[in-house]
Amino acid sequence: MSAAEPDATLGEPIIEVDSLVRHFGKQTVLNGVSFKVHAGDTFVIMGGSGCGKSTLLRHLIGTEKPTSGSIKIFGQEITGMKADALQKLRGRYGMLFQSGALLQSLTVAENVALPLVEHTPLDAGLIDTVVKMKLEQVGLTGHGHKKPSEISGGMKKRAALARALALDPPLVFSDEPTAGLDPIMTAVVDELTQRLTQKIGATVVVVTHDMNSVFRIGTRIIMLGTGANQGRIIAQGTPEEIRADPDPAVQQFINGDPDGDGVDDTGELLYRDMLLRKL
Repeated sequence: MSAAEPDATLGEPIIEVDSLVRHFGKQTVLNGVSFKVHAGDTFVIMGGSGCGKSTLLRHLIGTEKPTSGSIKIFGQEITGMKADALQKLRGRYGMLFQSGALLQSLTVAENVALPLVEHTPLDAGLIDTVVKMKLEQVGLTGHGHKKPSEISGGMKKRAALARALALDPPLVFSDEPTAGLDPIMTAVVDELTQRLTQKIGATVVVVTHDMNSVFRIGTRIIMLGTGANQGRIIAQGTPEEIRADPDPAVQQFINGDPDGDGVDDTGELLYRDMLLRKL
């Protein structure tokens, strides 16, 4: 399916990006990007290094402004939105950063509590109850008192996930959520994210270069190009449509997996269910 081709079977979009362009000096990083994200999607943005994935995500969350084009979230145009209105809108979505972005001076529980403190009128007792529930959901019961430096990389990712979902947001942005994790823990974080976002009915936008994750979690995918196609959408569709795309650049990218099928061959499937049961 081409980038401009509508799909009449889908409902109203919650994100609409139209003709987005971003220049940095003479360099064009995003070039006419247009797409829609519909409720319930796990929408994956993929592509090679330098293609503009992270720049696009920063535009979606409102921390960068485009050279031209528009972005609507929940029907609201954000590209010219005032800071106070944008901050209020941010209370409606969660953000899972590549590094986890946990504050090192706070405990795990205090990190998870941050969105609740900032965006809700809940008292300390209720916030504590919600935090304990979120930590339990990600398998971190009993670890809330620890500092981020005292827990493993996988635990940091799960703590960051708990914080991103603290408000039960209808929309979650996720930037390279499994970066730095081994294949087994990558599968655990992927499935845990799917399980929890589906439980709250959230739509998810994920930036990743991990092809195992792309085909494991994605319901709709776009791929940004590099070189002559820098910052353009060169493929868009379901996982099946992406796998069947005849563009050599697309096939070369997805075939970074040994079998070209988006499935890791390191034995993770043997252990994934066991690990998830322990969470």
